[in-house]
Order: sequence, then structure tokens, then C-alpha cells
Amino acid sequence: MPGAPAQAASTGAWPQRPIRVVVPFSAGGGSDIVARALAGGLAARLGQPVYVENRPGAATVIGTQSVARAAPDGYTLLLSGSTSFSVNPALRKKLPYDPARDLSPVAIVARTSLALVAGRGTPWRSLPEMIAHAKAHPGRIRYGTFGPGSGPHLAGEMLSVAAGIQLQAIPYTTTGQLVTAVNGGEVELGIEVAGALEPQVRAGKMRALAVLGTARASSLPDVPTLAEQGLGEATFEAWFGLAAPAHTPVAVVDKLSRALAATVRDADVRAALRAQGMEAVSVGPAAFRREADSEIARYRMQANRAGISVD
Repeated sequence: MPGAPAQAASTGAWPQRPIRVVVPFSAGGGSDIVARALAGGLAARLGQPVYVENRPGAATVIGTQSVARAAPDGYTLLLSGSTSFSVNPALRKKLPYDPARDLSPVAIVARTSLALVAGRGTPWRSLPEMIAHAKAHPGRIRYGTFGPGSGPHLAGEMLSVAAGIQLQAIPYTTTGQLVTAVNGGEVELGIEVAGALEPQVRAGKMRALAVLGTARASSLPDVPTLAEQGLGEATFEAWFGLAAPAHTPVAVVDKLSRALAATVRDADVRAALRAQGMEAVSVGPAAFRREADSEIARYRMQANRAGISVD
């Protein structure tokens, strides 16, 4: 009978079967790391298996849209970065979902920083050296992203505007592809979650030029932020949130939010995320919505300033 799962959930019976968490990125990326770190704790607290399904593509649009269209019964959830919740809505006029209309925020669960790295075959040892080269060779330096409208794409364009340079964005689908492209010289620069790039930096395969967040990354503590290098207006905050389809019963969202809050307080979960350069947080639905809305306004202004057009 239509609506039965949602009705059952609203009476407190939820969950009665496994829960699927869609990650609109490939395995190994920041969102995937967070989802898998939380899955076990959520399963223990909710009494049902929680499994992660990776559905990458189109700068998170494919996976995010699948959740927006799913039944609002609490059994299909979205774990994604700000690309899904604020960057895409700011940059895409024809986005096939509206986060305010189609998704119910549950919680922001982790924060991290993006890092700008250069391949070891490049001559730059610092951000100022790269910027000087870019000014001398407009449009010649390429940087890898996860596609038009992704967080790394916007971050790169914000850096370009702040530094007065022209960089060429090259899209990739996965973190592995991006790493291979930077290491192989297919692109000179890459932008990705600092924790995901830290092994490459430690191994000497890449050089980290800057952290794009407001504070230095715990995984790359010696790498200065953009603000420390005079480019604070290009700061880009990276975070990860869990959401459900719109109209998911309030009782389900509340129960899920409480289970999440308890999970991110777990010492093992916090340690696992910190090892990846991430900090566990617990930001509830209302504050989640306010933060996303604020970023949409800011990023839309930045996109207009940079002349970014995705559609």
C-alpha cells in the first residue's frame, strides 16, 4: 500500500531492514571514507545493517538525484560533501534536484580541508612560484577536479580569481584517476581532500602547495593555508553531511540524528576520521540547512565573479 513504509517508520518501527547509504563518489574519496567510518556504529545503534553504495558521476548529481527520488522511508540515505548540498545548487541552473525541496538534512558529521598539490615533475616548490608561472603562461597550467560544478572545480576557480591567474580545469571521476593524472604529468595540479592526498605527499610523489580551508589540516600540518599566503578570499570549507529524501518522517530523522550524534562521539570513529585528516562533528538539521543556504549564496556570488557557467 502506498505510504506504508513511511507510516510504519513514523510509528517507531523503523528500521526493520537494512539501510542503504548512497555515496555519490567512488570508493576511497572523502565521502566514502566518512560513510564507511560511520556505518558500523550506526548499524550497532539502529539494530540493522548499514551498507554503503557508491554511485559516482556528474559531480555527484547521479547519486544525489537517486536519493532525492527515493521513497522517504528512511532506508535510502545520502552521505556527500558540500558539492551536493551547496556547490551544485550555486553553479547549476538546470540541476535536476533542489536540496531545499528534495532532501531532508540530518546532520553534518565531519569537516576537513582540501589541499592543492603539484606533481613532482613540476618546477614549483611553493604557491607563489606556481602563481608566478601561471601569470607568465595564462591557461597553460591544468588542475584535476571531479567535474564541472564539483567542490574542487569551484575551489580552483576561486583561487584563480583571487590570484589573478588562469588555470585549466580537467575533470576526473575518481580520486585514483586524479592521483594517477597528477603523478603521470597529465595535469600539473590536483585539488582533493587533504587526507586522501597525504600518502602521496608523504611519499614524495606530490608537493602540497596550500590548504584551502580556514585552518591547517591535521594530515598536512606543515602546509600553510591560502589565508596565510594572502589569498584568504579563496578559502573553501569542505564538509560532509547525511541527508534523507524530503518528507522522511520526523521520527525517523530524529532517531537517525541521535544515532549519528552518538556515533561521531565514539572515540574509535573520531580516531579513524582524524587519521584521514578529518574532524568528526555533530551539526543538527536546522544548522545544516542554514550552513548550506549561506554557502549557496556565497558560492553563487563567487561563480558570477569568476564567470563560471556549468549548464
